[in-house]
Amino acid sequence: MFQLDTRRRRGIALAVLLCAAVGIGLSTASIATGALQVANSSEQVTEDPYIEPAPEPGDEYFEAEASDGRWVSYVNPRDEYRSPYLGDGSGKICTVLLNEAGEPIVGDTVPNTTVTVPTGDSIEWHSSADPMIVEYPLTEHYDRPLDADQFGTADDVAQGDGYMDSHCIEFHGPAIGETIEYGEASVDGEHADRIDVVGYIQQDGDAWESDIDPVDAAASYEEAGGGWTFHESESHGQVVVVLELGSAEPTEADSETSEAREPVGAETNNETDKPAADDETPGFGLVETVVALVSLVVGSCLRRSP
Repeated sequence: MFQLDTRRRRGIALAVLLCAAVGIGLSTASIATGALQVANSSEQVTEDPYIEPAPEPGDEYFEAEASDGRWVSYVNPRDEYRSPYLGDGSGKICTVLLNEAGEPIVGDTVPNTTVTVPTGDSIEWHSSADPMIVEYPLTEHYDRPLDADQFGTADDVAQGDGYMDSHCIEFHGPAIGETIEYGEASVDGEHADRIDVVGYIQQDGDAWESDIDPVDAAASYEEAGGGWTFHESESHGQVVVVLELGSAEPTEADSETSEAREPVGAETNNETDKPAADDETPGFGLVETVVALVSLVVGSCLRRSP
């Protein structure tokens, strides 16, 4: 029976170990490459989210909250009371502008752009209504640019997730039985083509359900209702116009780069344009080197006799 001597056994064992190392190295490289590709494929945004924690009890902008946690109210400079005060009706008309990842923003990347929400004569007495006009960036035009936490949930806050996300006007004093109406939102100005009106979220009642995704929950104007009527058991109502930022417009530099590129399908005979062999098969040089080393080691061991 053929038996291997000690040197041969050591050579083969070394070869096996080296091949295993090559396999592990290549697998690790593949995993790292895959992870990098996943990271690079994550959605890019053209405006970072605007992070503003909601006021907490004791803060100057914290107003009140229900004892059972159904609602919370923050100080809003656009909160007005009707005179004469006709009843206990109250409500909000809001806008929320989201980036491509669904995060609240203030419109820094869409200056000189406005969103108009018709409100009719039902709240014409409100200084920010008839119609409601929202100008971007919010931070350049308003005191308290974001005044409401309309979306999300958190265990330590009565409503929302603890971060401001919407820009609203508020009104108090309409009579029970009175109807509040609003029209379809329109976008105008320098970057109007970059803001999409996703839809409307209307809720009637004394509390706002915040555990929703604004994009998923948004409905068409017709489905939302276009208004609500105050009742004794439902003396509050709200609507949020959901807006979303589209892709960034190409810059002048991007346009020049695009024009300088070869047309798709263009042929070239320039040998310098061809990728190097190593570029065509990434990592092949490493494999070739290790395989050659393994061959030398095994061959050396097998050629030697005891």
